[in-house]
Amino acid sequence: MTPILEVKNLVTKFHAIDGIVNAVNGVSFRLEEGETLAIVGESGSGKSVSMMSILGLLPSPPAKVEGGEAIFHSEKGAVDLLKLPYDEISNVHGGRIGFIFQDPGTSLNPILTVGEQITESLTRHLVMDSQQARRRAIDLLADVGIPDPELRFSAYPFQLSGGMRQRVMIAIAVACSPSIVIADEPTTALDVTIQAQIVSLFKELRKRMGVSTIWITHDLGLVAGLADRVLVMYAGKIMESAPVDDLYENPQHPYTVGLLGALPRLDTDETRRLVSIEGAPPDSTIPIQHCPFAWRCTRAFDRCWQEAPALLDVEKNHQAACFAVSGRGG
Repeated sequence: MTPILEVKNLVTKFHAIDGIVNAVNGVSFRLEEGETLAIVGESGSGKSVSMMSILGLLPSPPAKVEGGEAIFHSEKGAVDLLKLPYDEISNVHGGRIGFIFQDPGTSLNPILTVGEQITESLTRHLVMDSQQARRRAIDLLADVGIPDPELRFSAYPFQLSGGMRQRVMIAIAVACSPSIVIADEPTTALDVTIQAQIVSLFKELRKRMGVSTIWITHDLGLVAGLADRVLVMYAGKIMESAPVDDLYENPQHPYTVGLLGALPRLDTDETRRLVSIEGAPPDSTIPIQHCPFAWRCTRAFDRCWQEAPALLDVEKNHQAACFAVSGRGG
């Protein structure tokens, strides 16, 4: 089956004053129709930069996509998003691919009403007059669980709570019935109760619209009941890829094991101590020719310092980039 999105060997660098930052280093993955794919990793792992690279959302300069493909399959055929000119990629973004930014407080325009910001997307990407767009925007506000949608249509972002602003961002992202929605840590700034509501809303929208979703997060615990498949990123590379249940039951990469060990769990002895991953990620301005996790890995041996492991199958539909798993060691 043809995936809706194929990313192949994506490379993105930032040309800064202090040197070249190697932000994304050969990332490849597929997103299937109707699938929810979670991309997990600590800050600086390259997960958000990867998605913004695909949609041309990074400032250039200093950011530059230096290699790779991002093949988007739609009813109009296949197109490489990385090769589209700015006006064409901006039509894809917001139309066929929706993006939800991490902080709605800074992503929403403070001097435009909520209604104006939703209808802007509708009138730009769909053939709608102002009255049609207004009715559609009010319906969208209701769909994402905002009370009194007709009243909120005329509200400004500062008049809404953080959770309601995030719901507005979701309404904007799904306004044009996109094929893909990319959510960049959409629950980070929200309290636990509102986080649960937003996750529930995403599940409902996915079921109703059949939209494919990429969920970017640093919280492995959050994706357990949300994602179908998980990519674990570190230092601009994918360390592990697996169906969500397999990842939790049988993690292969030492970095994934460390992330899961740091999660509090209700199904274990209450005296169990959480495990931290010692050390810090490598300096991204220094090109690395070996395993980027070797400095922090308790299982590293000579080969780990001599070459970078490829992402290979260790089980069916389960890949890991590690020499120490499933007989790959030397």
